Amino acid sequence: MKVKSPLEVYKFLPQTNCGECGFDTCMSFAAHIIDRGVKPTDCPPLVKESEKDPKLKKKLEELIKLTSPEIAEVIIGVGDSAIKIGGEDVLHRHELTFFNPTAFFYDVWDTMDERELDERCGKVVEWKKFYVGDYLTLDGIAVRCTSNDPEKFKEVAKKVAGYGKPMILVALNPECMRAALEEVASYRPLIYAATEANWKEFLELALEFNVPVTLRAKDLNLLKSMAVTFKNAGVNDIVLDPVTEPLGEGLRSTYERVIQLRRTAILAEDKDIAYPIMVTPLVAWTIDADDVTKAYWETVIGSLFVVKYGDVMIFHSLEPYTLMPTVTLRYNIYTDPRTPVQVEAGLREINNPSPDDPVFITTNFALTYYTVESDLTSANIKCWLLVLNTEGLGVEVSVAGGQFTAAKVKDLIEETGIADKVNHKYLVIPGLAARLQGAIEDETGWNVLVGPMDSGRIKGWLEQNWPPKK
Repeated sequence: MKVKSPLEVYKFLPQTNCGECGFDTCMSFAAHIIDRGVKPTDCPPLVKESEKDPKLKKKLEELIKLTSPEIAEVIIGVGDSAIKIGGEDVLHRHELTFFNPTAFFYDVWDTMDERELDERCGKVVEWKKFYVGDYLTLDGIAVRCTSNDPEKFKEVAKKVAGYGKPMILVALNPECMRAALEEVASYRPLIYAATEANWKEFLELALEFNVPVTLRAKDLNLLKSMAVTFKNAGVNDIVLDPVTEPLGEGLRSTYERVIQLRRTAILAEDKDIAYPIMVTPLVAWTIDADDVTKAYWETVIGSLFVVKYGDVMIFHSLEPYTLMPTVTLRYNIYTDPRTPVQVEAGLREINNPSPDDPVFITTNFALTYYTVESDLTSANIKCWLLVLNTEGLGVEVSVAGGQFTAAKVKDLIEETGIADKVNHKYLVIPGLAARLQGAIEDETGWNVLVGPMDSGRIKGWLEQNWPPKK
């Protein structure tokens, strides 16, 4: 069984709190192993001693094994744009968390005219939406070979590579795939797909060009057999496609195959199928229906498998009504439920304030911050807003838990240099932090005013209390 808590990892560490790893304690280091911020080999004493002591070496090897992902992690692309898929440890995110969000690829094809191709690639590259302090984006482009012409497929793959996004090359013809790889293998595309008919040629391509490969089969025994064959031949970067079918019985069967693959990999610890899973919602475009209905079912399929174990997907529709549900769901599912959503601490200028305008303070819990910021902006209130790092906790909880303290407020005032930006020393704290008024005044030397508990009432509060009476 894998370790799932810092205490379990701690038992394998030196427990000396030497700090050589960059953390104050071994327990802190253990916590970061669990969240994958560090690796067991980042503990210098453990590595040094294991080189001398066979027992310690075995202990380190065991820790590495116990903390490595159940599902293999595969990288598509290169450089800063590269994405990781797979690498998961649990069936349900509340058991630990999900680490690598489902990768969303959008198709182009090699029989498109050049203008249409440029327009579609541009949409994938440029699309982004601001959501809870972050930008939602699309991951990559899937290039489909619809011409069955190696030269044509190669040229389009080369052009798409120039957009800098990770790629999936989609061709069942090994000659077409080889032509494209000779041009773009250095970009590390995922090749799709090895089947019962072409697996030998695709095995050669995966080995020769050192690229990740998708294995495709509806029969899970055949899929496992291919995975074992590729693994034994030296291919480590494998993705499994159990074949996506749209609607009715076909969709139900797809769901069952995906569930069986992931449950067997994690619960039965079957390493032969412990690989990322490919789902292709774009198959919805093969059903007999109008475009809106096809887009609807594509969204349904995508959403279903974002929740249930789809690690990488290929879509067709770039319409807002299909993009927003899937990318928003992905963000929510892959947000660590153990960690509050946070914004960066610091100083914000709201509505171009002057040195005579008030200074407010709030926490860096995203929901709190965006509520306060929105209320101030929409009420056209000119002010300075200090954002305190409370580890993503709201006002009342952080005051009670010790994350919102007078000392931390003092540090924030000094770090932001707010005293040099205003002509006064008045700080307005939230009503829920009223009990800190005296402590903050003593610690900072500022005059502290207690504002309303609801930021929606700040405008009325200012009319009565600003400028402050001396």
